[in-house]
Amino acid sequence: MMFLAFVVGIAALALLADRLGIASIPDWASRLRFGLAAALVFFGVDHFLSVGRYVPMIESFVPFPEQVVLVTGACEIAGAIGLLVPATRRLAGIMLAIYFVCVFPANIANALNGLAVDGLPSSGWYYWVRLVFQPLYVWLALVAGGIVMQRQAPEVRLS
Repeated sequence: MMFLAFVVGIAALALLADRLGIASIPDWASRLRFGLAAALVFFGVDHFLSVGRYVPMIESFVPFPEQVVLVTGACEIAGAIGLLVPATRRLAGIMLAIYFVCVFPANIANALNGLAVDGLPSSGWYYWVRLVFQPLYVWLALVAGGIVMQRQAPEVRLS
């Protein structure tokens, strides 16, 4: 939920800047892309700075949990950069959607096991609500990558 709030907040700031006449991001899809990239960088860096916060979220059968946390943080940062580079935007959107699907089982396990992690709400409802938003993150990655919801130029027919 913090992730979604971050994305929406960055997109809203871009919209506000646009309304105030400050040079801004031109359209809502670009704002969304920028917001998602900012959130991914923020949380990706947090994976490196707070490895211990993320290790309890990893199932015990997964080997090398600290390294998994670092790799997932690197994936988030790489995905953010990929979204901002036009040549890699589509691939980044697809890979981030796959990433969000791949981390979904860990979110399910966290909800079922009543996980308590430093820096996150301690009540169990938080982990259940996160499950609801995971498909939205997949959709956001696909929109930000230009995979879905692209505007098509109107077709002109000459008769």
